[in-house]
Amino acid sequence: MIYLLIVSFVWAFSFGLIKGRLSGIDPDFLAFARLMIAFVVFAPFLRLKGLNRGVAFKLIFIGMIQFGVMYVTYFKSYQYLQAYEVALFTIFTPLYVTLINDLMERRIHPAFVVTSLLAVLGAYLLQENIHDIKLQKGFLILQVSNLCFALGQVGYRNLMNRHEEIKDYRIFGLLYLGAAIFTGLFAGITTDWSALSLTGSQILTLVYLGFLASGLCFFLWNLGARKVNAGALAVFNNMKIPLGVACSLLFFGEQADLPRLILGGSVIIGALVLNEFMEAKKRPRSS
Repeated sequence: MIYLLIVSFVWAFSFGLIKGRLSGIDPDFLAFARLMIAFVVFAPFLRLKGLNRGVAFKLIFIGMIQFGVMYVTYFKSYQYLQAYEVALFTIFTPLYVTLINDLMERRIHPAFVVTSLLAVLGAYLLQENIHDIKLQKGFLILQVSNLCFALGQVGYRNLMNRHEEIKDYRIFGLLYLGAAIFTGLFAGITTDWSALSLTGSQILTLVYLGFLASGLCFFLWNLGARKVNAGALAVFNNMKIPLGVACSLLFFGEQADLPRLILGGSVIIGALVLNEFMEAKKRPRSS
């Protein structure tokens, strides 16, 4: 769980950095560059010897969905939304995580559904009503991103739990490889490469996001996802929302409703506490 908490704090700053430092740069290029940097970080750790070919291709495919399609739509949403709105509109990710997990396991987990709905309620309390067409478009684009991120998390957790002999850091580069291939092909078609121009500050921001927020943090997130149940994973998907809004307010000069932030954040934390309480009741007591 500590991995998920650390990543939530790091990601909280990413929303404002992307909107404040990288605004105006082609979003498809940003997705490719960030994931290519992440792949370079993990490429030296790749160990494919003895790895089942089917497992390798599944990891590449998971990377294409969880990071590739997710980032293309994620960066596209910034053309329509403020940074704090991007954070707010990830409210349905925990519900996607829970429902996908239940579908894969072919059984219903009422406790997971309860904690996920509480987390969604907490995030919903943070947002204002959507009336603007631009906001609605950005919201719908972001939901594709959220769904892909949820699919990848659950898919990776289930696959790796069936292959516990495999060390995560030895194969995680395959996910970034799949994502870099997808976003590279996408950017190759849509990006006007001759018009690209980055300042020194933008390059440093992109390197930071690719190395830390993507490279290390996605690894820690998926590693943490293997160590918690689907309910806790769903809740942590929304922990970055109040944190992201707070960072946008304090460090990047955006405006939001502070009482709403406190109320929504309290509900999300309450959902996490409830989930841990229900899980503790299931664990056998030591004699």
